[in-house]
Formats: sequence, structure tokens, C-alpha cells
Amino acid sequence: MNDWAGLAWLAVLLLLNAFFVAAEFAVISARRSQIEPRAEAGSRWAKTAIWAMEHATAMLAVAQLGITACSLLILNVSEPAIHHLLEAPLALTGWSEEVIGGVAFAIALVLVSFLHVVLGEMVPKNISFSMPDRAVLVLATPLVGIATVLRPIIWLLNAIANGALRLFRVEPKNEAASAFTFDEVATIVATSTREGVLTDSTGALSNAFEFTSKTVGDIAIALDQIVTLPEEVTPAEVERAVAQRGFSRYVLVDAQGEPAGYVHLKDVIGVPEAELDEPVPPKRIRQMVSLARGMELEDALSTMRRSGLHLARVFDEHGATTGVLFLEDIIEELVGEVQDATRRR
Repeated sequence: MNDWAGLAWLAVLLLLNAFFVAAEFAVISARRSQIEPRAEAGSRWAKTAIWAMEHATAMLAVAQLGITACSLLILNVSEPAIHHLLEAPLALTGWSEEVIGGVAFAIALVLVSFLHVVLGEMVPKNISFSMPDRAVLVLATPLVGIATVLRPIIWLLNAIANGALRLFRVEPKNEAASAFTFDEVATIVATSTREGVLTDSTGALSNAFEFTSKTVGDIAIALDQIVTLPEEVTPAEVERAVAQRGFSRYVLVDAQGEPAGYVHLKDVIGVPEAELDEPVPPKRIRQMVSLARGMELEDALSTMRRSGLHLARVFDEHGATTGVLFLEDIIEELVGEVQDATRRR
């Protein structure tokens, strides 16, 4: 191999080394929460990135193998080429061959080490740290491709490494920690609030953490504690109830006292005068979604939002109705008291 070919290989090996370093740090630094939306939208690059993050130990083994191979080859291929190129100008100094050889070797070693550390290690590492989500989308696919080709070698290296970890009673993990746990976020918020970095004057943040631990039964209201109207209620009676009580929604109950739906004030506004004393038509009565008493509040919120309903019937483990859940009450758990626009003060 001539000297210029050696320099060309130096450039190629530095690029390969930079790729493995950048890919390694991208896999362990990227946030899964930023990649998943792209994967759900159908991006194959994002799906591959998620797979790489879920198999982080295998990806790190590929990266380390690549970095080690590149590092060894860089020294063996490029050092002799640079050494030989330096001998001619150094010969003009009149030094002996031994001195020229030593000086050329030292310069070549320092130059190659500098290029390897800066261009092959530090620059790609900092790029991945600066934009980990973009980096993992670009680099995960070729890294997974290399891992597929070298699967037997990677499996063996992983098995040996995991066995060594277990000797020290350390349980190896496959997936990179790419998201904060609930407790970690709560701790961050509490610390930031205490130190004055974050202000939670409305209590919305603390309410959000308490919200996740509550169930439907914690805030549901028993039927005997709410104002109900009979199933055969008329628009005129609804209007009178609004005038007297001030609420805009009323649960309708059947002869057995079971919720049969609910009616909103706007459902009866504009009814022709001739129909005011007739029962509210079934098409104007809104249905109620049924929720288990033990359901988590965040799941209940999601269900009610999907259905577009503001009231829910709450039942126990035997299927018996225990109360009613208002969407307004769920929101109050997050943002504080919400007043019905028509409610009497």
C-alpha cells in the first residue's frame, strides 16, 4: 500500500469510527417519547430507532466492536504512511536515520491520536448529545443492519458481558432508560418548586400528580346527593329546574331510580311552545357512558373525551349503580374549581 492510499484509509476509518461513536451515544441519549409519534405515523426510520433503543446492549456491543476495530486499523494503516512521508523533509535536517525515524514516529503518533480523538470521538459524540433524536433516526438503521450481519458475534459478546455482570450481582438491562419515571418527574417538580426555579401558584402541577393516583369512586357523586329529574320530564320542567337550581345539566332517572340519561339546558331551548309540556323527545336525551368505580381517573377522562359525553354512570363490582361522575369534576382535580355558568352563587 502506498503512502497516499494509507492517508485515504485514514480518512475512511475516521469516518467509520465517528459513525460508531455517534450511533452509540444517539441510542442511549435519545428520548423514546420524541421518536414514538414518528413511528406511529409510519416512519420506518423511527420504527428501527425504537427497536435499536429496545436492544441497547446489542447496539452498544456493535458500536464498541466497530470503534475498537477502527482504532486498531487507524494506527496500523495510517502511522506507517505518515511516518514515511515525514522522512524525506526530516532528512534535510542532517539528522541520523535513527533520530529521523524516532521523530517521524512521534509526530505521526501525535497527529493520528489527535485526529482520532477529535474527529473520531469528540465531534461525533457532541453532535449526538446536541441532537440525539435526529441522530438516532439517521444512524439507527445502518447500525441495526451491521448488527444483523454480525449477529452471532454480537450474541457471544453480549453473553460474555452479561455473565460477567451477573458475577458481580448486577442485572443487565436491554433497553436504554429513555424516559423519566413518574416518581422522577414528581421529584424534579418538587425540587424545582422548592428552589424557586418553578412556580406552581395554581397548584395545577401538584394536582396532576395526585390525579394519577385517584379512581372514579374517589370523586363520583352519589345519586341521592345530586338533583335529578324524572325520565318523562318536559322542557318546561327543565327550564323551571334551571331557574330554581341554576344547573345546566340534569340526570334523568327511571321509575326504579336508575340513571336513564341526562339532558342539557340547550337541548330544550327553542322547543316550540306547543311542545313545552310534552315529554322531552328521546332524541334530545343524551346517553351516559358507564364506568367502573375502581377505574383510574385518567382512564375515565380518556373514555369520556372519546365518547364526547360529560356525565357517566358509575357502577360497583356487582354492576349496581353507585353514583354519577361529571366531566367537570375530573377537570377540577387538575385545574381547581370550575363553576357552571348557570349555577347560582
